[in-house]
Amino acid sequence: MSRTAAIIAAIIVQIIYGLNYTFANDVIDEGYVGPFGFIILRAVGACLLFWILELIQPSEKLAPKDFKLVVWAAIFGVGINMLCFFKGLQYTTPIHASVIMTIVPIIVLILSSFMLNERLTTIRVAGVALGFIGALILSVYGKASQAGDNIPLGNFLIFINAASYSYYLIIIKKLINRYHPYTFIKWLFLIGSFMVMPFGYSELSIVDWGSFNGYIWFSVLFVVVGTTFLTYLLNPLALTKLKASTVSIFVYTQPVIAGAFAIAMGSDTLDTIKVVATLLIFSGVFLVTKPSH
Repeated sequence: MSRTAAIIAAIIVQIIYGLNYTFANDVIDEGYVGPFGFIILRAVGACLLFWILELIQPSEKLAPKDFKLVVWAAIFGVGINMLCFFKGLQYTTPIHASVIMTIVPIIVLILSSFMLNERLTTIRVAGVALGFIGALILSVYGKASQAGDNIPLGNFLIFINAASYSYYLIIIKKLINRYHPYTFIKWLFLIGSFMVMPFGYSELSIVDWGSFNGYIWFSVLFVVVGTTFLTYLLNPLALTKLKASTVSIFVYTQPVIAGAFAIAMGSDTLDTIKVVATLLIFSGVFLVTKPSH
């Protein structure tokens, strides 16, 4: 894969994620599938697709010593990541969730400073502070748009999801330096499926499949095939040519995509608080990613 193709793959991932907020939110908020039950559909469905891909295009063998890294990647990239995201989305809104996810590049840079010995400058520290202030404003002053919403709790869970996803990017970067993504991604989801099963089995067992209309079926398939299978396939491919911090930068496009789509679909509204918080986070992200001289 060329660098240009890797950049295109990273952009496609963010477009899918941006649309996902509204589709997933509609399925969960309308009560068709509980958040943890939805995670089982997402993880198991993607797991089946990745193992079918293995039948079509066999991959190399994974060394036993590297299974530990795959387990860690499954914990942070599937288990914690998905459980917190879907539960958080149940309580917060698509725009809130997508804006908080822009903190991912900041977290990736912080983790990289500890794990990869990258130096944190004063400007980057200031950027981290601005990003957290923006997220804090969303959490404290955000108002629920419907009964049952709990914006602070939802935003906190989305933040944990963002932190978990950031650590996942660093873990799989280590794996990608040794293997093609096809080699470990199927194991990642097989392990991850067993991890999420205890949390969502009860919710999945009471789903009324007959109540699904065309839009809900499309939304579920979009989350399983697009948001899970394609993004978890394309992200590692992008990481074969790009740094983890570079891939994480594309998260900036999520609030624009998610916000515009959510408003168009009537799933969310735009207000001053969201605009101010977004500007603070973007300012923080700009400072963090500004090249140091």
